Amino acid sequence: MDTRHTEVYVARVDDMADGDVTVVELDVRVAVFRVNGEFFAIDDRCTHQEARLSDGFVEDCTVECPLHASYFDLRTGDPSGPPAVRSVRTHPVIVRDGSVFVSATGGAP
Repeated sequence: MDTRHTEVYVARVDDMADGDVTVVELDVRVAVFRVNGEFFAIDDRCTHQEARLSDGFVEDCTVECPLHASYFDLRTGDPSGPPAVRSVRTHPVIVRDGSVFVSATGGAP
């Protein structure tokens, strides 16, 4: 198993207000959300029909898919119900020295 560890710069903490989302490229597009002062990162693709979750509506720690209204928990990636039934992949977020990074480990998700 490949255990390479990489960190990708997202933004300065002060450049992302609550409710903001930024997209970065890892092995896939990853959406990084700031909610209530915390940062969360998930694959930017709904598991139902591949809509961009970064275009969705964020409330508390969930994002609503803009296509068919599935909700995903930003902490776990789990859907709250149909039409999506599969979770989206989450990614660790590191805040260091005033900057936000997404961590990715090489290998299968």
